[in-house]
Amino acid sequence: METFWLSVKGWFANLWKNFADQFYLNFIKDNRWKYLTGGLGNTLMITMGALVLGVVFGFLLALVRQTHDRTGKLGFLNGLAKLYLTVVRGTPVVVQLMIIYFVVFASVRINGVIVAIIAFGLNSAAYVAEIFRAGILAVDKGQTEAARSLGLSSWQAMRLVVLPQAIKNVLPALANELVTMVKESSICSMLGMAEIMFAAKTIAGSTGISLAPYTLAALGYFCINYPAS
Repeated sequence: METFWLSVKGWFANLWKNFADQFYLNFIKDNRWKYLTGGLGNTLMITMGALVLGVVFGFLLALVRQTHDRTGKLGFLNGLAKLYLTVVRGTPVVVQLMIIYFVVFASVRINGVIVAIIAFGLNSAAYVAEIFRAGILAVDKGQTEAARSLGLSSWQAMRLVVLPQAIKNVLPALANELVTMVKESSICSMLGMAEIMFAAKTIAGSTGISLAPYTLAALGYFCINYPAS
């Protein structure tokens, strides 16, 4: 029995030593932890910037489509909006990112993070537009009719009565869109943008050890997504 416990103790000692050695090699030596903190900062910057762009542009698209559905106005803009939504939602985000990075901004010196914010923001706008549109449609038409009967204009009824209720309805879906965007930002590593996944790949390539860097990268994504969800 004593031999068994000694072997167990030795196994745990070796496990701890291997963990400590790998931790030092992957994160302490040559200040490799800075890769991960820098990657985390860029991931957050891409996510928040793209979310703001996606919400603003998506909201405008939703208003155009909703105005056309209710009044028949803005027919040309509604056609452009429908075309945009169809194309963006029907193509992979990685293709859109590469087109914007290698085609649209091919001749311009621009930070990759800004390109990623634009690409993910425009992609997210297509989904956010439908989220807002569904939230607006979920508000009973009687709310608008009651507001108009009290003397409010169409825009006042939308801004003061419909939108507050619609925003409350769409918040869970917007949180899901945020989580999706955080995970999709890992695609940026394909283009050499220094986000979390690129940092993990850089460390793994330097040390020849993959488990620790990729595990910490997964932990970083989880720590961002869990509070959002």
